[in-house]
Amino acid sequence: MALQNIGASNKDDAFYRYKMPSMITKTEGRGNGIRTKIENIADIAKALDRPASYITKYFGYELGADNKFDEQRTSLINGAHDTVKLAGLLDNFIKKYVQCYGCGNPETKILISKTQMVSLKCAACGFVSGVKTGCKLTKFILKNASEQKGGKGKKAMQRADNKCLKEGKAADENQKKLNKDTTKKKGVSSKEFTAKGGTAKNNAAVGLSDEDHSILPSCCRDGGNVGAADEDGDDDEVQWQTDTSLEAMKQRMQEQLSTVTAELVTLSTDESEKKKESSHNDIAVYGSANPRDNYDNKQTIGKANPYNELVEEIKANLGNAITAAQLKKVISSSTLASQDVMNALFEALFDRVGKGFKEEVVKNKEYLAAAVPDEGSQTLLLLAIEVFGSKCSALALKEIPFVLRALYCADVLEEETIIHWYNVAVASGKNSKVLQNAKPFVECLQSANYESEEE
Repeated sequence: MALQNIGASNKDDAFYRYKMPSMITKTEGRGNGIRTKIENIADIAKALDRPASYITKYFGYELGADNKFDEQRTSLINGAHDTVKLAGLLDNFIKKYVQCYGCGNPETKILISKTQMVSLKCAACGFVSGVKTGCKLTKFILKNASEQKGGKGKKAMQRADNKCLKEGKAADENQKKLNKDTTKKKGVSSKEFTAKGGTAKNNAAVGLSDEDHSILPSCCRDGGNVGAADEDGDDDEVQWQTDTSLEAMKQRMQEQLSTVTAELVTLSTDESEKKKESSHNDIAVYGSANPRDNYDNKQTIGKANPYNELVEEIKANLGNAITAAQLKKVISSSTLASQDVMNALFEALFDRVGKGFKEEVVKNKEYLAAAVPDEGSQTLLLLAIEVFGSKCSALALKEIPFVLRALYCADVLEEETIIHWYNVAVASGKNSKVLQNAKPFVECLQSANYESEEE
């Protein structure tokens, strides 16, 4: 099958890596029953990461013709239409509903906000492109997405899934308790597990044959350590316990959390230990509460502070009204740590802000979206807000819940990330002004009242 570059603007680029199949059409019927069949519409839709029904509907709206996407995975459009004309319409569809408006990359996802606005989020540069409202296909996308969701939002469905998981875990715990009670009734004690020849006795007691015993985990064979007797020989019953030591907690954190968040929790735990030996309790998770101090302490006389240089560079570029994609390139080229880069961006955007903090965040949300392409970056942004709040004015601090709400509604921050950041910070013993002001908004998210109010 012949391939071509995605997008008319890239058709002559021999090294362009995004490809799609060339359109194959066929005219069927005669008279009033004539129609055009696009035989490989499913393959084209797969390459563009868009439903084939969207492309078929777009052709129908633009041509003013009845259309249908049938069970044979082909697109049918009433009337005789040549391939060149349909390929031109497909290029228009790609430009409007596939390519990023910032960098032109076709690697985008369709997002639908709570206010029923359709936008494209680019996986390459993070730019969020607003799709023109009022178009027939935009209305079709909104209607189709609403029917697929069945009246429930993505986050509401996620909460339902979490509830099912919790109920499943509770059922597992009840089953474990039931098994434990059954074991007690049959007289299986820890002394029998450790006694010589106790393995065979226990197998017989619980109704296991030697063959069944061979498939048990190694820790449960040959009188393993599970439920081992105390050194003084007390005949204690078998007990299942969770290791609450610091090392075990760190290990579980590393296994369950993402890399960035796991490092955050580990560093917070280490910091809580140091507080017992030191009176310096104002140090944040990533070094000093003021990121400038991290570099002022290391620099030598006559050398510039790289953090200050990055802040000034970002401010200078913002003064030249650069795009979000261009700003992303500026911060990506920095050699500073990821957290310091995010701190510098936040400081450059909102330095000395007071009343009107929320309005400034809304005005600059495209820059923040470009700097937050994934969940790990969302955590960095929340930490930057926390660091910034430690030195901003009281008026700005009061607007923290509205800032979080604005970033949440703009799909820059996800509900799960905000809740997780708050819970980790509180669990580590932190009680900053930012956390205190963020508490009402986080509680609203946790109680699921916020989304229902928005709907």
